[in-house]
Amino acid sequence: MMDPTTDNAGRPQGAAAARTSLEALRAEIAKAVVGQDPAVTGLVVALLCRGHVLLEGVPGVAKTLLVRTLASALELGTKRVQFTPDLMPSDVTGSLVYDARTAEFSFQPGPVFTNLLLADEINRTPPKTQSSLLEAMEERQVTVDGTPRPLPDPFLVVATQNPVEYEGTYPLPEAQLDRFLLKLTVPLPSRQDEIDVLTRHAEGFDPRDLHTAGVRPVAGPSDLEAARAAIARITVSPEITAYVVDVCRATRSSPSFSLGVSPRGATALLSTSRAWAWLTGRDYVTPDDVKALALPTLRHRVQLRPEAEMEGVTADSVIDAILAHVPVPR
Repeated sequence: MMDPTTDNAGRPQGAAAARTSLEALRAEIAKAVVGQDPAVTGLVVALLCRGHVLLEGVPGVAKTLLVRTLASALELGTKRVQFTPDLMPSDVTGSLVYDARTAEFSFQPGPVFTNLLLADEINRTPPKTQSSLLEAMEERQVTVDGTPRPLPDPFLVVATQNPVEYEGTYPLPEAQLDRFLLKLTVPLPSRQDEIDVLTRHAEGFDPRDLHTAGVRPVAGPSDLEAARAAIARITVSPEITAYVVDVCRATRSSPSFSLGVSPRGATALLSTSRAWAWLTGRDYVTPDDVKALALPTLRHRVQLRPEAEMEGVTADSVIDAILAHVPVPR
């Protein structure tokens, strides 16, 4: 485990303080969101890796509340865009507006100019508008009228989609899915969690007022920067690198997949594994770190064959089988 650095009073600083602050996120988010620890962890990992997240879950499982609470606990700016069939790319990125007083065009930034963009129901808007996010997600800038405009740092896109409603939707193409670092599933709560949710509402909890719920900032951009610097120093042995490659290559030869994980996906798995190793207090990556992040990092980068889907096979089950069969380095 890495040795924490301390100041003259013995208080942890730098990476040690950042880990403590990020660990406090769970308790802070739990003030507004019951359960969903895997989704919370995934969002933190994405922030540490400068990646983006696709949240999938049925309506009413607190996807939007989770993102809003995360932004409040991290003291980040956040904006929400409701993706609809008539949404235009300029509604997301911004546009040039003519000012009659100065007889000049001025740029009016769109909602993408924020730290945490919630793209709600992203699969309800046409591909042209979906693709308007590609440059922002990959290059962290928006080009309007030939002029590139940088986005703030940190910058995270969290897109949501409903897995059971297909009428009037536009499924994300593989190229755009591959831009998301993680795909996190937000399940229905357990019986006890649902009882806790209703109890909170009966006691006056208002999901629209996070301040009243007691949510306060426990970390900030400086913590993220310190954490990213520490993650860059995490040791990755050649055996672990080969293991990541073997797992990803196995998806390409699987008879259940018509499309396997690309090299970008392998790079993403290595990146998320390093972030998870740091969050758990180690300065090196283990095979268990790779296994822990394999499903959320890879499940959206593969495509099932139609015959496999008809047999009830899922991407998660195939990836689990691959993890069980690829030799683990010692």
